[in-house]
Amino acid sequence: MPLSINLILNGARRAVDIDDPRVTLLDLLRERMDLTGTKKGCDRGQCGACTVLINGRRMNACLQFAVALDGAEVTTIEGLADGDHLHPVQEAFIEHDGFQCGYCTPGQIMSAVGLIAEGRAGDDSERIREGMSGNLCRCAAYHGITKAVLEATRRMAVERERTLA
Repeated sequence: MPLSINLILNGARRAVDIDDPRVTLLDLLRERMDLTGTKKGCDRGQCGACTVLINGRRMNACLQFAVALDGAEVTTIEGLADGDHLHPVQEAFIEHDGFQCGYCTPGQIMSAVGLIAEGRAGDDSERIREGMSGNLCRCAAYHGITKAVLEATRRMAVERERTLA
């Protein structure tokens, strides 16, 4: 029996029919919505390659049943940039070589965006490494990732202050 859910996906309201209640958000995104930026790594919630934001919180899409997300707001890597203008975290990853092969990069970026939004990034490298520990990088680009998160956190704080002033 098909089910229908409504999502706000990358800022757009979407009605989605689901024919199997066991389909994960990850499979829905990749196979039905053609949003392949969210990667399937371990498919067990251990690597973080599939990290997305659900209602503003970092989540592993491979562990979320799509049917449980009716009414949720989901942001994927495809929804971060504003047209040609990259999100500050995306810019910082490029500037600080926060990737090598790039497979984990979308999950790393989404986790970093969530970490900063949660106010848990701060200006401490160790705190960032701990906060990002659910995202694995087989190429060991952790130094660049940490530098990118530090820089993005700083830039976003400056922009927030400029907006409030």
